[in-house]
Amino acid sequence: MLSQKALLLAAARRPALRRLVTGVPATRRVVDRFVAGESIDDALAVVRRLTGEGIAVTLDHLGEGVTDRAEAKRSRDAVLALLDALAALRLGRAAEVSVKLSAFGQDLPGGTELALELVRPVVEAATAIGTTVTLDMEQSRTVGSTLAVLAELRRHHPDTGAVLQSALRRSQADARALAVPGSRVRLVKGAYDEPPAVAWQGRREVDAAYARCLGVLMTGPGYPMVGTHDPRLIDIAQRLARETGRAPASWEIQMLYGIRPAEQRRLAAAGCAVRAYVPYGVDWYGYFMRRLAERPANLRFFLRSLAGTS
Repeated sequence: MLSQKALLLAAARRPALRRLVTGVPATRRVVDRFVAGESIDDALAVVRRLTGEGIAVTLDHLGEGVTDRAEAKRSRDAVLALLDALAALRLGRAAEVSVKLSAFGQDLPGGTELALELVRPVVEAATAIGTTVTLDMEQSRTVGSTLAVLAELRRHHPDTGAVLQSALRRSQADARALAVPGSRVRLVKGAYDEPPAVAWQGRREVDAAYARCLGVLMTGPGYPMVGTHDPRLIDIAQRLARETGRAPASWEIQMLYGIRPAEQRRLAAAGCAVRAYVPYGVDWYGYFMRRLAERPANLRFFLRSLAGTS
């Protein structure tokens, strides 16, 4: 029998269910908890508010799995427009950008080369305004391609960020390879349904793998980005930072926009570097379904909201 997570992730790939969910007016009100809006102006309003509270941001223009080159180019242009708008705010690295390479044509024929071609000007534009780009990690089959693009980008932009998913069995070895001076690595648990051959399956196994990867990153010379809402893992990260003598500015905690916002503010007020992952755009369905799949509390919140408006 499929798990709740597997069912929700499968639903993310069903066009009929997509039309059903996106067509319910109440859905939009729930989505607003997790998505900053549909336009650049919507996203910038959230950026101003969060940075005013001492929380940095990484912005994600939603979209993934594009099916033609024209769509991939539109993804590039959308992020370039975002960076152009961010330039006026003069926030530097307090406002960076995250991108999914599947939005830049990674799944098309010759996808690795196409994604590199299209994401390179985005990274160059980010460098020009004093900020950075992080390459989000997607399904396990794309990890090799994403890391190959990362290696090419880092030849001229060594602060280009990477993401590792502790659920993947290979990630501890990847963490060792990426834990080098200047390397920025966001560690997350992983939100994709993967087979046992490539991924840990149980929560305890995934958490244990997270702690192992975190140990590699926190004891290395790079810049770890601890992507979790789990208080136990945040405690482990803070303990490792103390044990290794890490300065507060040498690592950060990252949380998703709309999840535990009070805790984000508390950690920032306590002197931790905190960054919120802020998605925006019209193509929010896949992102939204992964948020529901990740935490039962998110699904309960969604169902209660629908019931309350029926």
